[in-house]
Amino acid sequence: MNYFAHLALAQPTAESKVGNLLGDFMRGVREEDLSEPVRRGLLNHRLVDRVTDDHPPVRHSRQLFAAPRRRFAGVALDVLFDHFLVRHWDRFHDEPLHRAIDRDYRLLGEGRALMPVPMRAVVERMVAQDWVRHYAELDTVGRALDRIAARVRFANRFQGCQADIEHHYEHLEQVFLELYPGLQHAVAERALERAPFTAE
Repeated sequence: MNYFAHLALAQPTAESKVGNLLGDFMRGVREEDLSEPVRRGLLNHRLVDRVTDDHPPVRHSRQLFAAPRRRFAGVALDVLFDHFLVRHWDRFHDEPLHRAIDRDYRLLGEGRALMPVPMRAVVERMVAQDWVRHYAELDTVGRALDRIAARVRFANRFQGCQADIEHHYEHLEQVFLELYPGLQHAVAERALERAPFTAE
């Protein structure tokens, strides 16, 4: 899952929002130095990633991408699933989408001091450029993926994922619509951010 899904599956606190995004920015971060609420959020991030990666239709969907881009398929699906979450928000959440996005941006701003510098820079761009609302448009997803591919540090042919996505759009949409309720259930059942804290 990508940034917005992790935010949506977090608790409504600055520490939780930061922790639930931190899983993608752990380079140079000592987990033992994190406060308990941030670490709980990090554990929740990892739970969401595990459930997503272990979901058989997600594993199968990676094979739908053209061979030169297949190694990048996991990243592409993560970003695409944010697109589907924005498009289908009302199926899964009672809070209006615009209010949830504004709240998450505000809480991330409040948690700025808790973020490592690289994460802070990305989050500031996310908020300033309003990435989440723009993910409603598939062309935005395609451009975002091409930018990510261009930053990969080895020679690759990852660009052009939008063509694979468009070809299999309805199937990938159904994969997401099946997956997301399972993520909500896993997060609620494990209650990692609410139960008595034990390190995993």
